[in-house]
Amino acid sequence: MLVTANRFPHHAATTSTRHPPRLFAARTSAKDGRDNEERRAVSENIVVETAERIFADLADPQTVNADANGSWKAPLWNALTEAGLPLAWVPEACDGAGASLADGFGVLSAAGRFGIAVPLAETLLAGWLLAKAGIAAPQEAMTVAPTHPRDRIALQGDGTLAGRARDVPFAQDAKSIAVLVEGDGGTQVALVDAGQCRIVPGRNLAGDGSDSVSFDGVRPLTVRPAPADADGPALLLMGGVVRSLQIAGTLEAMLEISVRYANERVAFEKKIAKFQAVQHNLARLAGEAAAALAAASSAADAIANGAGFDDAVFLEAVSAKIRCAEAAGTGAAIAHQVHGAIGFTREHILHRFTMRALAWRDDFGNESYWAVELGRRIAARGADELWPLVASR
Repeated sequence: MLVTANRFPHHAATTSTRHPPRLFAARTSAKDGRDNEERRAVSENIVVETAERIFADLADPQTVNADANGSWKAPLWNALTEAGLPLAWVPEACDGAGASLADGFGVLSAAGRFGIAVPLAETLLAGWLLAKAGIAAPQEAMTVAPTHPRDRIALQGDGTLAGRARDVPFAQDAKSIAVLVEGDGGTQVALVDAGQCRIVPGRNLAGDGSDSVSFDGVRPLTVRPAPADADGPALLLMGGVVRSLQIAGTLEAMLEISVRYANERVAFEKKIAKFQAVQHNLARLAGEAAAALAAASSAADAIANGAGFDDAVFLEAVSAKIRCAEAAGTGAAIAHQVHGAIGFTREHILHRFTMRALAWRDDFGNESYWAVELGRRIAARGADELWPLVASR
């Protein structure tokens, strides 16, 4: 297995329990008189603003697009690690930053707006899963498995694993993998050394790592029981909301890029933004971006403020994944139609966003899978329960 440690280097000094990341220092010094809601708002603003500054400084889309060697990745990952962002969802007691779910969701939305292609979302998810099981998260790039609804990893009687996970994001770049496994004791969370796995490299539509990982014969570093809110369905729902937020972010970027281009491109002696057909397409793109952002934000709020993955959270999360996946397809088509042939060239930044949005819609269950699951859940509840559930959201 090729582990590209030089691309996503190890950084632990700023994320210990004794020295929490500087990013969250302001959270601990807030005045005692502030209520919890105000504290959360201040925290989220600080976290997202810090993430956006890092992205703008080190992952500007034009600069990234022009760098064929990917030399921007290591400085970006170092800065993110020093800020405590990859382990934002890991409690300080487990060597993380101890940020709220809302903090992390805000960072992921911002990452989508910049088309970030490093395992930030995956490390956040892995840290969240490990923390749920009380496992200390390693200070390094991680990913999670399985990400397909029908993939299963078994914990055998001799303590080794068996099974394969498909399309695991950034598995080749990760040092560790947080894995949900099934054994005699039920669902458990395992921390696995990625170097012990057989990894077949793959790429998604955007060219990012999407690898096949075989766990056969691998002995986990740590195994702990998975709580009810961190089982297989919970991981898929959490991952689905993460991807929904990222897709919503890319759609915002697509809209901004398309509007700017339409106001600059001249055809028949006037800007194409003056043509009614182009205006109509841009309005449709704005509608798709707004719908995706609303659905993803609502689902993120439901998880951040809820007590688990109940029916209400299920409805929010699944609806967001379905709506954002649909918006990705429609929005990407419109954005490329506005740009014409130039939007398809490797030199143009548009494809960084459209291709990632299209790739992310398949992760953690695509819209077809979740549409069927949503229909089954609603049918099981019965007709009398549907309206009260929908009206309560």
